[in-house]
Amino acid sequence: MIADQTPSSRPHPARHLPWLALLALVCVGLWGLARWAYHDGVERLAEQARTDLDLYVVHLQGLLAKYEPLPELLATNPRLTEFLRAPGGRESIVALNRYLETVNRISDATDTYLMDAEGLTIAASNWNAERPFVGRDFSFRPYFHDAMEGELGRYFALGTTSKRRGYYFAYPVREGREILGAVVVKIDVTEAERRWAKSGHIFLVTDPDGVIFISTEPAQRFRTLHPLAPEVRRRIRASNRYLDAALEPLELTVRDTTADGALVRLGPPAPWPEPSPYLLQSRAMQSAGWQVHVLSNTGAVMRDSLKLTALAAALLAVTALGVALLLQRQRSRRAHAALTERARATLERINLELEARVANRTEELTRTNRRLRAEIDERLRAEQALRETQQALIQSAKLATLGQMSASINHELNQPLAAIRTYADNGRLLLAKERHQEVAANLGQILALTERMAKIGSQFKLFARKTSGELTRLPLAAVIESATRIIAPMLARCHGELIARVPDHLQVRANDVLLQQVIVNLLGNACQAIAEAEQRRIEIDARQEGDTVVTWVRDTGPGIPESDLAVIFEPFFTTKAAGDGLGLGLAISSRITTEMGGALVAKPARAGACFELRLSAAETPE
Repeated sequence: MIADQTPSSRPHPARHLPWLALLALVCVGLWGLARWAYHDGVERLAEQARTDLDLYVVHLQGLLAKYEPLPELLATNPRLTEFLRAPGGRESIVALNRYLETVNRISDATDTYLMDAEGLTIAASNWNAERPFVGRDFSFRPYFHDAMEGELGRYFALGTTSKRRGYYFAYPVREGREILGAVVVKIDVTEAERRWAKSGHIFLVTDPDGVIFISTEPAQRFRTLHPLAPEVRRRIRASNRYLDAALEPLELTVRDTTADGALVRLGPPAPWPEPSPYLLQSRAMQSAGWQVHVLSNTGAVMRDSLKLTALAAALLAVTALGVALLLQRQRSRRAHAALTERARATLERINLELEARVANRTEELTRTNRRLRAEIDERLRAEQALRETQQALIQSAKLATLGQMSASINHELNQPLAAIRTYADNGRLLLAKERHQEVAANLGQILALTERMAKIGSQFKLFARKTSGELTRLPLAAVIESATRIIAPMLARCHGELIARVPDHLQVRANDVLLQQVIVNLLGNACQAIAEAEQRRIEIDARQEGDTVVTWVRDTGPGIPESDLAVIFEPFFTTKAAGDGLGLGLAISSRITTEMGGALVAKPARAGACFELRLSAAETPE
């Protein structure tokens, strides 16, 4: 009993020193194990975050690369140059607005607009919106200044009109060496936030001044990584880049730096227990002038290290308990051996489980990295295949156009060539019979046919440049009669009926071959339109209105949708099925009519299609 113990039998304090030293050594070992597990977890977290950051940067670069060549491509359109030189009336402005609206819809951009040399927006894709850009002055934007200096302008800002974030590309519209204005394409960057918001990380993108303008954490948008100098704030407000945003600094404190990044604390200091720090890693996007950052929460790493340390402490406790039992059971060696064996088996099992967990985690990370790199390679191959496909389609369109023109020339020249041969054979027979007057008449016919062949060959250049065909006084009824003879085989194939109501006294000022080509093209389109209709009828009416002769060509086909009337004369636009045409016939006819001083328009009709041809009336000789 304790009461009966003598002073000599009581434990001496010096006997506890080895145990205290061992306890201190165990605490130091557990602390070291916790630090190793934490740093190892941070390294693995950093490797995963680096991979995700690389993918995010590639995603941003792909988003910008998708739209970067679009303004330069639009700037090469002569329609924009002509509009900047001579804007024209309201119809011209509406047509350009609709064209930019179509381009914007196809490219999936946010906005597309055209600015003159003073920075005034004169046409925009959102012309029909509640707050359009048309008439607004954006000359204060840096991208406009870059474009007016002949460079590709890049800029990120909040829209002063739409209040929406966007990245702007601007390119100069030139005529020779003169810069007439700039075409601007604005793209939406919110996709980069929505798509990566559930990745487990916080992604930030900052401008050269350190302002956060893209973040998967909405509360961090338009904050700064560090306090801004007063002159920087004044410069940002002068450019109206972020409107009225406060641009307050993000409460970010660097706690430690490692080879993988910086451990930072978000928010104000908190009482114990302090929140887990974030691992901050950054990448630079040189082309856009951005810095891309990723914040990875180390809370899971801290929990894993604590679990491992607790498990190690449990192992040490089990070992200590085994030793204690061994010392207490010296009298029973068998029980002591069995207890030791059980403790050893337990330790081996726990060690094997730990090794298996480490191996499984390592293998899982390896598979993840391989899969991510394979996805990157697949995306790069897909982009290359897309570029090759686009080039092939462009080349195919060129070859198809050349083939269609060659077939048209061959068809138009075969009949004159056959007629020339017939006249030549007849002339040789007549010459042998000394019927010289008739030979001279045949030669005259041959000369007329060769002149017609020359005119036919020259008309195919009209789509590229102005025609040099001479305009003369022509009887409209005779030209239409010649055109109906050419179109007769096609009309017979579609079982159609042609009704022409053209007064004989109407005369126009035009080129006979070119006018005949326009009418043949309109009648050919009408034949194709009525081929599947119940009523197959084509009507031609004409009358004189002041100094103008107006001709209408109507058919009973399916007609033209009102939404297509404004673009029906655009090159390569067609309502026919694939393979039935390239969409150049009406564009060429409109160009021919314009060169002859007239106009060709598509008019709304209750049934079928109606084209109106307006030509100057020829002066009646006195």
